[in-house]
Amino acid sequence: MVGLSTLLTVSESRAETSGQGVIVALDGAISPATAAYFEASLDAAIEGGASLLILELDTPGGLDSAMRDIIKRILGSPIPVVTYVSPSGSRAASAGTYILYASHIAAMAPATNLGAATPIPVGGSPGGQPDKPAPSDGDAESTDSDSEQAESDRPSEPADAGTASRRKAVNDAVAYIRGLAERRGRNADWAERAVREGVSLSADAALADSVIDLIARDVGDLLKQIDGQTVEVSGGEVTLDTAALTLERVEPDWRIELLSIITNPTVAYILMMIGIYGLLLEGYSPGAIVPGVVGAISLLLALFAFQALPVNYAGLALMALGVALMIAEAFAPSFGALGLGGVAAFVFGSIMLMDADVPGYGVNLGVIGGIAFVGIAGVGLSLWMLMRARHAPVSTAAEALVGETGTADTPLAAGEAGWSVVAGETWKVRPTQSLMAGDRFRVVSREGLELQVEPIHRPG
Repeated sequence: MVGLSTLLTVSESRAETSGQGVIVALDGAISPATAAYFEASLDAAIEGGASLLILELDTPGGLDSAMRDIIKRILGSPIPVVTYVSPSGSRAASAGTYILYASHIAAMAPATNLGAATPIPVGGSPGGQPDKPAPSDGDAESTDSDSEQAESDRPSEPADAGTASRRKAVNDAVAYIRGLAERRGRNADWAERAVREGVSLSADAALADSVIDLIARDVGDLLKQIDGQTVEVSGGEVTLDTAALTLERVEPDWRIELLSIITNPTVAYILMMIGIYGLLLEGYSPGAIVPGVVGAISLLLALFAFQALPVNYAGLALMALGVALMIAEAFAPSFGALGLGGVAAFVFGSIMLMDADVPGYGVNLGVIGGIAFVGIAGVGLSLWMLMRARHAPVSTAAEALVGETGTADTPLAAGEAGWSVVAGETWKVRPTQSLMAGDRFRVVSREGLELQVEPIHRPG
């Protein structure tokens, strides 16, 4: 296995490298990181003089923007891109179906599937009723006149905003995938059903319905079957010569790996929490420096990840409200009302933060539960410290001296004032009962700069 930099060292002469191909594996959700990985791999393959790129695909779907970036590069590629859903048990669902349709050659391994390409809006499905399944081709002619008559008889009603938004997204996706299917000569009608109805196909059924070009057991079998086929690339038609093709597998470099880690929804969520708590600790302990630096870096990384992820801004606002309420509990104790409300808002916001309907883009509930537990523990600690402070003895002002003890330096009659040391300071004391030199006394009250004391009677 080689990295991206290895391909750049290959001879620039395309004639000398006509027998070289590249394998790129996309395993998991389609994200900005996977799109960057594919684009970098394709660029390196072209510069290195490779004659073919094989994309091994196994994905549950992903982000529309990242998918379209990959498809644009495939459509504009001067070398053929073969998408191979592999190994057995893999799938090319949702965004993977579009990529498969866009490829110059679409292949699948046995026991794989594709489909379920209905777009899911970021931020949750909009309101309104879902679109009714499109009628099959056999029913189209018989239902057209009835549909037109029903539409003319139906009173005009204001369109539901959620339904209209959903229809726009679905119709856009239908037009997009039909365009890909027509360009590659594949089954456009089934592609539309995959978008409107969310249907799926196995590898054998996909081959029978002209959705894919072939089924291959492995990469070697794939190369044998595509040998001699002619495909159209951006520069014209190309005849594949794969009989003696040498393949090199491209692995993502450290930058792609870092981007992949940061844009993981759970990692982005944890980075945001580190950022928030780091800045809070810096605010509570100015000059600590380390919490502030770590918090600022983590928060900026989280914000970078969020701009590439399907973030629900209502959830983000709830999280901000929760943090604000928990901070308010520390400064304006409300016996838990603000703190518990803040924890509740924070948990609900965390659950809503990422669009969990987009495959692979939900925050781990265990992480949310752990953060919620820490928040509840913090609120409980604040309440415990508050109650402890309320029941603690007074340690300041005049009441602090009540209960302190001292020793009479000279004899004092009842009501007679004298001087004695109390709590390390010399005070004027006035006993309620007579005191002898050396007798112990206790402070019972204070009036200005004079202490009222009473003798401590010793047993016996």
